[in-house]
Amino acid sequence: MRIVSRILIGAAAATAVAVGAPVAAQAATSTGAQSGAQSGFEADWGPYFSGDHRAKATGHVSVEKKPYKHWYWKTVVVKKKVCKPGQKHCKIVIKKTKKRAWVWKHRDVFTVHSTLSSKKWWGGKKCAWETFKVVEHDGDTYFRKFRNCTKFPAEFSFSGKDAAHILVKVSRGHFGGPTGQHSDWKDVYHAAA
Repeated sequence: MRIVSRILIGAAAATAVAVGAPVAAQAATSTGAQSGAQSGFEADWGPYFSGDHRAKATGHVSVEKKPYKHWYWKTVVVKKKVCKPGQKHCKIVIKKTKKRAWVWKHRDVFTVHSTLSSKKWWGGKKCAWETFKVVEHDGDTYFRKFRNCTKFPAEFSFSGKDAAHILVKVSRGHFGGPTGQHSDWKDVYHAAA
């Protein structure tokens, strides 16, 4: 009786280990994926169209946290013993000096890829335009513009750092710039608060 119960207990333990191992491995994998997801972000955006639906933009955005050394000047108090010849006691002099120091900080580095296509590549407004508006964390704003005046889709990409918002506007126009049929500003990336 004891031998049979020991065999059954041993078989039950072996089954629990065999079943529990893949569950534990899957839990470890999903935790690792989540921790990796916190350090970066990837997503597709679009398709977004111009007002007349003859220009189309679609793409992908990726954001990655990258460490860098932030250098600064640090004020340090230094105590120094000053002894003059012939004196029995020395003076302690306190001086403030500046020393160069650094700390690790992180910045968000983004890359935006886009594919811009034009359904009407002839006539007056033959070019498809996409205008990207990048708003940084400190409130500064800058723009990137791309055009496609051919019948084949064109691919573009640009990179930057510390973006709070990235928006895109799709338009029609000529070779020199967008002239009309603007879409509204569409969301490409929005940083978490």
